[in-house]
Amino acid sequence: MKQQLGKLYLIPSSMGEGASQGLPQYVLDIVHTLDIFIAERPKTARRFLKTIKTPVPFADMTFYELNKYTDKTERNTFLDWAIKGKNIGLLSEAGCPGVADPGADIVGLAHRRGVEVVPFVGPSSILLALMASGMNGQQFAFTGYLPAKPLERGKALKREENLSGTHNQTRIFIETPYRNNPLVQDILKTLSPSTQFCIAVDLTLPTQYICTRSIHDWKQNPPPDLHKRPAIFLIYSPPVKQFRKKKK
Repeated sequence: MKQQLGKLYLIPSSMGEGASQGLPQYVLDIVHTLDIFIAERPKTARRFLKTIKTPVPFADMTFYELNKYTDKTERNTFLDWAIKGKNIGLLSEAGCPGVADPGADIVGLAHRRGVEVVPFVGPSSILLALMASGMNGQQFAFTGYLPAKPLERGKALKREENLSGTHNQTRIFIETPYRNNPLVQDILKTLSPSTQFCIAVDLTLPTQYICTRSIHDWKQNPPPDLHKRPAIFLIYSPPVKQFRKKKK
């Protein structure tokens, strides 16, 4: 008789200390049964598991570290326990696993090895920011990080603005927290006055700040200091109108 495979549970974690949103009870019930985890930083994972009062002692747990430095050969062994019938939890550093997160590689590996993937409900900073922005939620694109060098970043911002106007899309991106302020300065300097710009900072935390204004209005009312605060940035340019020549 063929042994039943374990499952890979995708477990959203809180987005910082003092976060108001918790996981649903049915999610907690399953997470409390797990003793094998894949995480970007085991230290953060243990802190999160302690917060949700996991009954399994840390001494009885196994943690696999997954980040950009993890060797590919080592990464390919992370699901061996699932092949043997054990369930595994995949934890993001913050928010949802696999979304702007190295966990996507493990999810892809699970599909290739025939391991069932079970995503759980939890906070996603990208979706929360889009929901709260008032921008187009029917068509949107997450483009990750923009270039760090100012000249290249300026070109990328104009490209994002053009794509938004051409395709009627909300464009979403992020930045390393210590570069937030320079990015905002470039946005205000580069984009058109009518373009809508949303800043969503510290989502789900007591210090949460979400505000959407036109570039023109942001220049009149500058944003707060965003240095080292996790943020999501969204822009929306009014659709480009196409004019057709009238037939004579």
